[in-house]
Amino acid sequence: MSRTFYVTTPIYYVNDVPHIGHAYTTLAADVLARYKKMQGYDVFFLTGTDEHGQKVEKAANTAGETPLELADRVVKRFQALWEKLNISYTDFIRTTQERHKKGVAHLFEQVMKKGDIYLGEYEDWYCTPCETFWTETQLIDFKCPDCNRPTEKLKEESYFFRMSKYQQALLAHIEANPDFIQPKSRRNEILAFVKEGLRDLSVSRTTFRWGIPVPGNDDHVVYVWFDALANYITALGYPEQTDKLQDFWPANVHLIGKDILRFHTVYWPTFLLSAGLPLPEKVFAHGWWTVEGQKMSKSLQNVVEPNMLIDRYGVDAIRYFLMREVPFGLDGDFSHSALVHRINSDLANDLGNLLNRSTAMINKYFGGIVQEPAELEDLDKVYRAKTEEMLRQVDGCMDDLAFSKALQAIWEVISAGNKYIDETAPWTLAKDPSRRERLGTVMFCVLESQRVVYTLLSAFMPDTAEKGLKYLGCDRKPTSDQLEWGCLQPGTKVTKAEPLFPRIEEKDDL
Repeated sequence: MSRTFYVTTPIYYVNDVPHIGHAYTTLAADVLARYKKMQGYDVFFLTGTDEHGQKVEKAANTAGETPLELADRVVKRFQALWEKLNISYTDFIRTTQERHKKGVAHLFEQVMKKGDIYLGEYEDWYCTPCETFWTETQLIDFKCPDCNRPTEKLKEESYFFRMSKYQQALLAHIEANPDFIQPKSRRNEILAFVKEGLRDLSVSRTTFRWGIPVPGNDDHVVYVWFDALANYITALGYPEQTDKLQDFWPANVHLIGKDILRFHTVYWPTFLLSAGLPLPEKVFAHGWWTVEGQKMSKSLQNVVEPNMLIDRYGVDAIRYFLMREVPFGLDGDFSHSALVHRINSDLANDLGNLLNRSTAMINKYFGGIVQEPAELEDLDKVYRAKTEEMLRQVDGCMDDLAFSKALQAIWEVISAGNKYIDETAPWTLAKDPSRRERLGTVMFCVLESQRVVYTLLSAFMPDTAEKGLKYLGCDRKPTSDQLEWGCLQPGTKVTKAEPLFPRIEEKDDL
């Protein structure tokens, strides 16, 4: 049986315009999915859109269209951006699809049959933008503690989920599975929250219509979070016992932003416990991006628009920057000057320069033909060992979702390649006909190390990796067996590389 790997992004709310935060989560999932595919896993990578709820209904009314018309219009923005960002998702789920609605209704019925959903009355402070009820003690100056916007007191008949019943079971699961909530700071936050005591959760609404009707009571629609979280199983065919559901559930990792941590690590697991379904293996909450030190907001007009960035700098430069600049899990700051610095220093100077130098040399000295290497000398062995050690480092980093550390390890080998050329001095060897075999061995080592580097980079920068491998005479789809030293065949024709990333003059960018 093949090894499977299931990675998800949150489903994005169609009342939002895609911004750098959406791009960041989706890109991280894509890098992970590509890496696991390269390792031979059967990968299912899910993303999609959350299209129900009061906010969508209100926005559609304001725009003079139906909620579904609004969703149909906005969903295209997300799909177009994922195409532009080179996102290789397996499935794109929309909560307005029949397969999803059927699955949510079934999940609700299952939990109800268990006696875990009951009809009652709800009165509390409601934040419409966050679709969340708060107690008065949780409010800050009667404003939502999450988004700082006004709340209103609402009283309505509601179905409740007995979340309190699962407090001990959830606590036991978190404590028995240290990797379930990552990073550790987020795990501690949720442990503290659960230990304070879980209240039963309102899981239906009667004040608006745009949602999935509660089975058996059309006056109620299913609470948007009960609806949205179920996407992770409805996309696999739930409630049918499909091969997909059996092969891929439980998910290996849900990637989310830290603002939706509680929904994924308290609400979702307790729904699953009630329904008798396995819990996901890991929920990883990454940080937020600020812009030039300030929080992104429409009012400050500093929301970073990914389409504009890609048009200006190129897709792989953006993919590299987002994965390299900030340790995954921490908050990060976006600035154009930091991006330009990464492009010039890491991509043009280090990565591009090594490929340019080495492919130019082999063309000058051997007409572009890779030579059979002789026995390796100490310098070569150290360089080879560093390349092979990088593979182990990257593998560990990817398991930990430490994307920036993985790239750091790769860049250390790129730097070692530039240093290796300086130390072996091929231009000096070329002047001595008796050192021709040695020159061929040096060229083999520097090209072979780069072949391994570009194979790894195919997860992070697919277009750049493909170009680099083509220059090196390798145009096979990257697989794990190509990560072994020695796959570059003598006789391979290497092409002199064009600059992969032209330098950007700072003034050009202003």
